[in-house]
Amino acid sequence: MIKFSELKQGDYVLAESDGQAWRGEVTNFNGDEKEICVNNGIQEMYFNEEDLYPLPLDEEQLLKLKFTKHVNEDGSVKYMKGAFRIQTPEQDDFSHFEIWYRDEKRIITHPIPVHVLQNHYTAMTKVHLTEEAI
Repeated sequence: MIKFSELKQGDYVLAESDGQAWRGEVTNFNGDEKEICVNNGIQEMYFNEEDLYPLPLDEEQLLKLKFTKHVNEDGSVKYMKGAFRIQTPEQDDFSHFEIWYRDEKRIITHPIPVHVLQNHYTAMTKVHLTEEAI
């Protein structure tokens, strides 16, 4: 479950309906009913927060978000989108990593979902992180 207050328009989540789950983008909010509208690429549907789940951050999600990948000589991996960087200690290890943008650096000490990375990205760059190329 993801709390209503954690989400922003454009965040990517896993939405569950009738026993099926699919990746979608938050497009709107109904504050009165605390419902979140999610577009799965075909249609938009409203969900309660208990029907939304975080997408684990991994390389597949970063590549969908149009990051480019560079493997460093020491085995660490750097993902880049414009001036924004994510560096993991090794391939497929998102248990702890660093993110930075220009002179601001943050150390992430635990796995985070995609929507939390999107919120960090927005706070640091003032632009929302989407799948569209920059």
